[in-house]
Amino acid sequence: MAASDTGTVYRADCPSRPILDQIADKWSMMAMAVLEEPRRFNDIKRRLEGVTQRVLTQTLRRLERNGMIVRRVLPTSPVGVEYSLTPLGESLREPFGRLYDWTVAHTGEIQESQQSYDERLRAEES
Repeated sequence: MAASDTGTVYRADCPSRPILDQIADKWSMMAMAVLEEPRRFNDIKRRLEGVTQRVLTQTLRRLERNGMIVRRVLPTSPVGVEYSLTPLGESLREPFGRLYDWTVAHTGEIQESQQSYDERLRAEES
């Protein structure tokens, strides 16, 4: 982004804000990460420990609405549904992968900072 464009990114009415909010959400990132191949809802849910059915349903609907995934009804009995990445969603694999790698590489440093901060806060409150 050009330096002259940065002012509009922070405006409340900037159309990128709700999109960034959606794709930066932890469940969105994790759901897209497990879609390296088409998967059924329950398979996605099993792979995302801790996500509720309600939250996963909302996440998948938002991702579908934003064009990141596609939902396909399978001609099975009972009827099944599977989700897969669209080309637009696939284009996020590289940046998500870099963010994940950065997170893993810096986890220890971040945890040390958190511990130091918490200790300082406790000392100030004493």
